[in-house]
Amino acid sequence: QVQLVESGGGLVQPGGSLRLSCAASGSIFRLGVMGWYREAPGKERELVATITRIGTTNYADSVKGRFTISGDFAKITVYLQMNSLKPDDTAVYYCKAVSSGSGMLYWGKGTLVTVSS
Repeated sequence: QVQLVESGGGLVQPGGSLRLSCAASGSIFRLGVMGWYREAPGKERELVATITRIGTTNYADSVKGRFTISGDFAKITVYLQMNSLKPDDTAVYYCKAVSSGSGMLYWGKGTLVTVSS
């Protein structure tokens, strides 16, 4: 059974940076897309950024210019470099992987990012 494990969360001051990592155990048939989502207290889970196997990226407007997603599909790993962090970025960040072959979705359990002075 495939498991996604996130790491790199923590407490950071406004304006600071963090790098999140997500690694998978096992293999995913025809992995097509990997991404990051976040869920802030009292809010619904929202897309942060995604990356496809061919390198196409997509970002939420709120993070464009500040966050960068990258990934290694052969190793089933995905990263999120977060710069110029704001208190509104405080959330649990989840990693997601999608098989373009089976349509199956895989989620990690999340890592907490807190932006506060």
